[in-house]
Amino acid sequence: MNLSRTHLLATSLFLMCGWDLVANSNTPTILDLTRTTVVIRSGKLPAAEQTAAHVLVEEVKKRTSLNWRISTVWPKRGVVIAIASGASDPGFPQAMPRRQGIDLPELRPEGFRLVVDGVGTGNPIVWIHGADGRGALFGVGQLLRSLNWVKGSANVPSGLDIATAPAHPIRGHQLGYRHTANSYDGWDDRQFEQYIRELALFGANSIEGIPFQDDRPSPHMPLPRAVMNRKLSEICARYEMDYWIWSPADFDLKDTKKRAEHLAKHEALFRECPRLDAIFFPGGDPGDNAPELVMSYLADLSRLLAHSHPRAKIWLSMQGFEQPQVDFVHHWINEQMPDWLGGLVAGPSSPPIPETRARLPRRYGLRDYPDITHTVRCQYPVAWWDPAFHLTLGRESANPRPAFYKLIQDYFGPYTSGFISYSDGVHDDVNKAVWSRLGWEPDADPRGIALEYARCFFGTAVAESAADGILALEKNWDGPLAENGSVAATLALWQQLERKAPDLRGNWRWQLCLLRAYYDAYTRQRLIYESELERAANQILAKAPTDGADAAMDAALAVVQRAVKQPVNEEWRARIGQLCADLFQSIKLQTSVPLYQASGYERGAVLDFVDHPLNNRWWLEDEFARIRQLPAEAEKLKRLESIRTWETPGPGSFYDEVGNIAKSPHVIRGEGLNTDPLMERNPGPGFWWWDEGSSRKRLSWQTSMDWPLGLAYHHLDPQSSYRVRLIGYGQVKLRANGRLLTPTRDGRQNLGEPKEFPLPTNLIQDGKLQLTFDRPTDEGQLNWRQQSRVSEVWLLKD
Repeated sequence: MNLSRTHLLATSLFLMCGWDLVANSNTPTILDLTRTTVVIRSGKLPAAEQTAAHVLVEEVKKRTSLNWRISTVWPKRGVVIAIASGASDPGFPQAMPRRQGIDLPELRPEGFRLVVDGVGTGNPIVWIHGADGRGALFGVGQLLRSLNWVKGSANVPSGLDIATAPAHPIRGHQLGYRHTANSYDGWDDRQFEQYIRELALFGANSIEGIPFQDDRPSPHMPLPRAVMNRKLSEICARYEMDYWIWSPADFDLKDTKKRAEHLAKHEALFRECPRLDAIFFPGGDPGDNAPELVMSYLADLSRLLAHSHPRAKIWLSMQGFEQPQVDFVHHWINEQMPDWLGGLVAGPSSPPIPETRARLPRRYGLRDYPDITHTVRCQYPVAWWDPAFHLTLGRESANPRPAFYKLIQDYFGPYTSGFISYSDGVHDDVNKAVWSRLGWEPDADPRGIALEYARCFFGTAVAESAADGILALEKNWDGPLAENGSVAATLALWQQLERKAPDLRGNWRWQLCLLRAYYDAYTRQRLIYESELERAANQILAKAPTDGADAAMDAALAVVQRAVKQPVNEEWRARIGQLCADLFQSIKLQTSVPLYQASGYERGAVLDFVDHPLNNRWWLEDEFARIRQLPAEAEKLKRLESIRTWETPGPGSFYDEVGNIAKSPHVIRGEGLNTDPLMERNPGPGFWWWDEGSSRKRLSWQTSMDWPLGLAYHHLDPQSSYRVRLIGYGQVKLRANGRLLTPTRDGRQNLGEPKEFPLPTNLIQDGKLQLTFDRPTDEGQLNWRQQSRVSEVWLLKD
């Protein structure tokens, strides 16, 4: 590596991380680590400390091909990386520079100090000293994230001196070896160990397995689940990481036979696992048992757990609990104060985190269970996502959201003891790194985390640009897709990186970023193209009175079907297919049900939807078939005119697809995510999943809101009559400028059946109108799929 380039990279690292450069110009600004000895203590070491040295040497070799040697003997000359932990003197011939102070972070649990010493002498040293074995492992992670490296070379800034400890004691991720997952079920124990190791490099200290739930056979599993359950425990023992299991009771706990079998199954698992620190029992999702039954069951489970793992604890979530059930749990805890209880878990559909923390005795922890894996129909949906992405990328696509999850951590982190995330695959890998780092250092900034991620996994040469590329992928999802020109710029950046770093073509993280960049840009081009095809088809329908209804439908269909016969950018489409194939080979990511045996179309099968229509082609095909059956030409023409003017109702009239960010100009939006990350004061749209994602219904009906803050109109004609038409489902209680309206048409049962409300003329004397919705008060017990909602709103001038 060119020395001037090495100096530049190291200097950039200093400035980005806020470290001070050494003032003495005679002292080198970098420490070359090409020839290095890793020195460890002799004798019996904590498992994580022993593992830390091997992790460092192995990971450096993978990145650089350098062969660092591990030794218990201090070399006479050359660079040393000294790894130790604990308060006692490690017995090395050199001593780490001391820091003065009482509450030093490197002395706290899991804390460490990483410091470079003696640069410019014959025996420079990189010290990694952990407060405990875990601290030594996390110190190695910090060094690997700070390392400037290319093949054949590695260095660190000479003034590197970091002393730190984690802010939260629980920092982990759920890795379920089950068919539901879109990648984990294809891994052997070596791949699991590699991934767990890489999570530890970013500060994770906990792994949560799923030993029993989802007993469907997976075509990918290289090992039986029982074997993998034990292997995961063994891996965690080697790394001194906490091993949790997520284990619901998705049966009736009154069934004594199933209850006994469930307990026996757990008891056998407890005996098999060399390490087990906690059980997370979700009260719901899945499961629907009364809390009285749950607490009794957990007490029985705790006795079995104590035989094999006396320090292990049980944690409970109240997901889906009604208020009386929540009150029962809190009363029970306050009255019983069980020693076996570790605390409560706040997951999707749980009571609010601040409220739970306030009611929970301080002796118990509160663990967050954030869903970092899904983008829609989930705990943290993407705010005002363009429907084109919902139709194609769906629920489990590569989804780096560093800026958003920083907001969530800032919002909830201070209430909790930490988190173990809900994850169903590697598509959320960036999010895992973000949560792990924020769990350690809440003030870390998203770009700094992305930069460490890129440096650690892609190398120094592309780290800056790749970090910006990751942030750009999150920005691709902002606003209307057709208007987001930065999507093309994001792809251009990743294509430039692709050419610059061909050696990364087999890196699965690199492949994931490229897949998203190509997929987003391809989807945008298709959206623009197919939207124009539908506009052209509607223009053809305008000629139906002269050309004839059947002829007009034939011509209109020929236009919209060009999306299939004359597709856009086949080169990008082929690249997407190749990247999906590469990802299946590199990390077993299952992006297709027929090709890669994904467990379901909603489980990351993005390749199966890459060509999903982004206009109403399918709906038009079905509607035209129905129209052709009408007996009279006049009826056909009337229906075709309705279709033609669906979104363009004429001068003085207005249309909104309320859940479509690109087609809802009158929908009132509330606060931004910076002050309302949960979208409590800025409700977002919902996206419906029908027919395994291949619904032929009109696209506007596949989005909805329940309910928008309102719709606002200006410059209306006070002398004209207006009526409001809505399409949705169920009941609508509509107000116009505060006055409750009475419908003249009230279609409720069938999707697509309109409701109409005439406006009293005296309501818009100033030319302004605001429509608002009263929430129905009698739907609390209904499943959310049966609750009322609205998809489209017209304000029609008569």
